[in-house]
Amino acid sequence: MADIAVEQFNDDIEVDEMVSTEIEQAEVKMFNKWSLDDVKVDDLSLQDYIAVSDRSAKFVPHTAGRYAVRRFRKAQCPIVERIINSMMMHGRNNGKKLMTTRILRHTFEIIHLTTGENPVQILVNAVANSGAREDSTRIGRAGTVRRQACDVSPLRRVNQAVWLLCTGARNASFRNLKSIAECLSDELINASKQNLQEESSPLISNF
Repeated sequence: MADIAVEQFNDDIEVDEMVSTEIEQAEVKMFNKWSLDDVKVDDLSLQDYIAVSDRSAKFVPHTAGRYAVRRFRKAQCPIVERIINSMMMHGRNNGKKLMTTRILRHTFEIIHLTTGENPVQILVNAVANSGAREDSTRIGRAGTVRRQACDVSPLRRVNQAVWLLCTGARNASFRNLKSIAECLSDELINASKQNLQEESSPLISNF
């Protein structure tokens, strides 16, 4: 009787180990639908600043991380969550993260139906293409001030791209029959293809 109990106990342990290994090998997918394993950042300088895979891979873009505590820590925030946070702007939308998460989920569905590609990859390409690589700074003192060309740091490129994409989508959907999700999907698709047409954001076109 004791031997039967020991064998049953050992079988239960083996089953638990198999279940635990299956759980560990489960692939992390955004919204439990979009794979993050094959998403790549082609721009070498932005690989450390567009967090999309490995530790940044999440099922839901809501990590509740304290990314504003220390300088440069927001580079570790998943890029999908940064887009969602940037959509919560202009007073009446402050704090409505569930609403902006729903908007981005609808945006991903529209992008997939339109292009047939992974929408997370489209988002990464759009962010990589939308930030300015060169800018100008003020040099001089007192009355003599002139503009000097300068390179833009990778983190500022990502910050500027996120702001431009969200602001362009917000302005395009204002007093328009198209929903914010449709406007945001247009912005991301055009930016990922570097397609500066009329429907693309005039903010990004200025660069």
